[in-house]
Amino acid sequence: MTPEAKVKKKVKDVLNDIGAYYTMPVTGGYGNSGAPDFIICIAGLFYGIECKANGGKPTALQLKNHDDIRKAGGIALVIDETNVDNLRKELISHVEKRTNSQVVGAGQNAKGSSKGHKVKHQVRVLRTVDE
Repeated sequence: MTPEAKVKKKVKDVLNDIGAYYTMPVTGGYGNSGAPDFIICIAGLFYGIECKANGGKPTALQLKNHDDIRKAGGIALVIDETNVDNLRKELISHVEKRTNSQVVGAGQNAKGSSKGHKVKHQVRVLRTVDE
């Protein structure tokens, strides 16, 4: 496994553990070049995360995408071996500020303890599709 793949695996583990929606866009012929490695939504917050390893820096196109995300009100992060362990804390902190509530462990109440964190989400149906 490459060093960057190890960072991506750790990011995936955090996202799965806290119950975030995420996708990993494929760039190339039909993709958006420079798109972050992870597109994330949690508690109404939009994140773009670019993973790097071994001191790698985002390209100019990746930085432009990060600027576009920030201008649209999202959060853009660069994650590498030096800060991947802080990602969980960062995401949970933003979610708690946004929702003004505590993120609790999966299957736990606010008094329970768990290594895992899940955010309860409310789903609104704007329109249903008839069969």
